[in-house]
Amino acid sequence: MSTMHPILRPSVTRWGICFNAYALRSSRTSGNYFNFKGEPMEKHFKAPDQSDKQFFNNLLGEAFVADQAEVRQAYGHDETENLVFLPDLVIKPGDVHEISKVLNYCSHQGICVTVRGGGTGLSGAALPVAGGIILSMERFNRILEIDEQNLQARVQTGVVTQVFQEAVQAKGLYYPPDPSSRGSCFIGGNLAHNSGGPRAVKYGVTKDYVLELEVVLSSGDIIRTGARVLKNSTGYNLTQLLIGSEGTLGIITEVVFRLVPYPAIQKVILVPFSSARDACSAVSAIFKAGICPSALEFMERDAIDFTLKFKPEIKIKPAEGDQAHLLIELDGSDDAAMMNDLERIMPVLEAHQCGEILFAETESQKADLWKLRRSVAEAVKANSIYKEEDTVVPRAALPELLEGVKLIGKEYGFRSVCYGHAGDGNLHVNILKGDMDEAHWQQELPKGIRAIFELVKSLGGTLSGEHGIGLVQRPYLDIVFDERQLSLMRGLKQVFDPTGILNPGKTVSV
Repeated sequence: MSTMHPILRPSVTRWGICFNAYALRSSRTSGNYFNFKGEPMEKHFKAPDQSDKQFFNNLLGEAFVADQAEVRQAYGHDETENLVFLPDLVIKPGDVHEISKVLNYCSHQGICVTVRGGGTGLSGAALPVAGGIILSMERFNRILEIDEQNLQARVQTGVVTQVFQEAVQAKGLYYPPDPSSRGSCFIGGNLAHNSGGPRAVKYGVTKDYVLELEVVLSSGDIIRTGARVLKNSTGYNLTQLLIGSEGTLGIITEVVFRLVPYPAIQKVILVPFSSARDACSAVSAIFKAGICPSALEFMERDAIDFTLKFKPEIKIKPAEGDQAHLLIELDGSDDAAMMNDLERIMPVLEAHQCGEILFAETESQKADLWKLRRSVAEAVKANSIYKEEDTVVPRAALPELLEGVKLIGKEYGFRSVCYGHAGDGNLHVNILKGDMDEAHWQQELPKGIRAIFELVKSLGGTLSGEHGIGLVQRPYLDIVFDERQLSLMRGLKQVFDPTGILNPGKTVSV
């Protein structure tokens, strides 16, 4: 990142030092830690000392152990708002046995460990809120095997998603999960959050491609879950339990993916609408017409305007009355069949009062349309401090969700910019701080966010479609889970990580 985010200013409380909006680790002498709500965490962790650092130096080599201020700062934030939590140490193991020894040692010493991938997360799951150790997976960057006979690949979890996609595409194969940060996010982060992206609407999300995992537990034990088969009804499904667990149950070091043949042809159109409601209503109608796009993305006008200002090289000019756009992609291997589907889509779009449709005729034009969509999040972030809520509802409920978000914004005094994966009902709601005063931002905005999630729940949705719970969504879990459900999840955490050292303060862990 080009600039570092400032650490939030502390206020003194009877619990030591905590923070007005996001609670951080207290002074080193008190041994107390605080969760997102500013309440003391039940687990107390040891801050690594010089003897601990020497252990890691001997195990990993001094080049892969760091406690310099600039390194701790660099690994103390991800893409979650403007939050910074400094670790005590940053370590970079090089193989699964080193991770095993690290976790065994930390479990016995009471040192907490937060695993980190590419640092692109949006829920704060990789932030070391209790200090301790950041364990970076960046050296786990090898594609170990691409099995063209069985359409499978075995890969380490520090591989960048786009690098993996391009490697299998070179062999005519396809790994569809496609988060917007694919050029920098790691496979491990995708697994930790069950990432989806634009093409989830047709192909599914990360969990739908995982056959087998290699995982290190907090005890240091190394296990493998699943098998390299397409059907598996053998025992409890630990593989799917670990996917989406955000580094709280174990550290995933290796994965076997299933792949599909690469679709050779893509057709892409950008469709304007005079109202956002019409754009959202058209989404469900497309599927009712028997057409399943490979991507169906929604962007409201502010999202488009922010992005075109941020990326002036994108030569697209929306008409003055356009209030929302759908980016629609079809893919496959039969050009005539896809053109037929495009023709079938046209009357559906026209029935929802669309404007003049832009058809990407060249690969360059397709790239521009996708650059527009993939740059929205970065453009919004460049405009203002913001909070991004990763809402998801049944896609037919999108019009009600979008209108409800705007009404809630008026009630609580915030401006929002909405975009997302309309084809699977996943709407990203970006709330801009702008010139909102700090007291309102800190004290009143959480009430508005709670109102949004209560609306989402009433529409049959839930808190997150792909970004995860991590740190910033923890205060809202009670909206979708009752105490019995939360107790079951805490019980699972206790079984996998009895000492509680793995990523404390995230999801349902203490």
